[in-house]
Amino acid sequence: MVADTLPRMARLRMHADEIHTDVALVHRLLTRQFPQWADLSVTPIRSYGTDHDIYRLGEKLGLRLPRIGSASGQAVQEAEWLPRLAPRLPLAVPTPVALGRPDAGYPFTWAVHEWLPGENADGTLRDLEGAAVDLAGFIRALRAADTTGAPPRTPGNRGGPLAERDEGVRHAVAVLGDRIDGGAALRSWEQSLAAPVWDGAGVWVHGDLLPGNLLVVDGRPSAVIDFGGLDVGDPACDLQPAWNLFSGVSRRRFLTALRVDGAMRLRGRGWALSQALIALPYYWRTNPGVVRQALHALDLVLGDDTG
Repeated sequence: MVADTLPRMARLRMHADEIHTDVALVHRLLTRQFPQWADLSVTPIRSYGTDHDIYRLGEKLGLRLPRIGSASGQAVQEAEWLPRLAPRLPLAVPTPVALGRPDAGYPFTWAVHEWLPGENADGTLRDLEGAAVDLAGFIRALRAADTTGAPPRTPGNRGGPLAERDEGVRHAVAVLGDRIDGGAALRSWEQSLAAPVWDGAGVWVHGDLLPGNLLVVDGRPSAVIDFGGLDVGDPACDLQPAWNLFSGVSRRRFLTALRVDGAMRLRGRGWALSQALIALPYYWRTNPGVVRQALHALDLVLGDDTG
């Protein structure tokens, strides 16, 4: 769960097919499906999230309600896989408590999780080098987890070859125009595209290791949340923090701890670049937190001298 318990500021509509949720809807859903929790306080949570609305339920629980149909399968996926993965991972992950069904005019399956305390990692880590080692340990453990029974990766999902994202990257650069250095972005992208593709066995990847999906307690990483991108594929996908969170010594510590070679580094950088570029035009007017993080990642990628 996200950790910012301040009331959400009014948000702009981010998606054409977005579903509105509010406290009244949450109360209706709880009353009809989980009456044991219906009298608990419900607090909207402010976050940079793009596909779920988050509510804190009392002191110990949280609700995730998808805003869009493409996120509607996440609750079931997390309920199936997080309990299997959690015992193997050195950082906390969400603990599913219950699944809610479509009801009361709301069309999607939704989730109740245990509440995870903390702040997101946007400027809250005290020791970036230590955090790099901690997060690398999480990624190593996730990669080592058994993938037996995992569904096959759908083309375009996280962990696939970068070529699947080429059209989206080039379109984003064209749309962004002079808001970014498009020439530098495409040169970096083409370096990553030219790197040898992953030819090993697929491993579990989180797929969305942004600062907003890493929780911090007392200045140290404590949990990883939002497993909507969970998939089996190229481990380079989870190198994104090297270019959205770390730099300099902390980046080197992170990549060294993961034993990253030159080809994997280029593919990982390409993942960070493509995620930032594709997000920017889509959320430019509707989600300033995402835009700020994406611009920061773009700066880190374009400042990297890997060639």
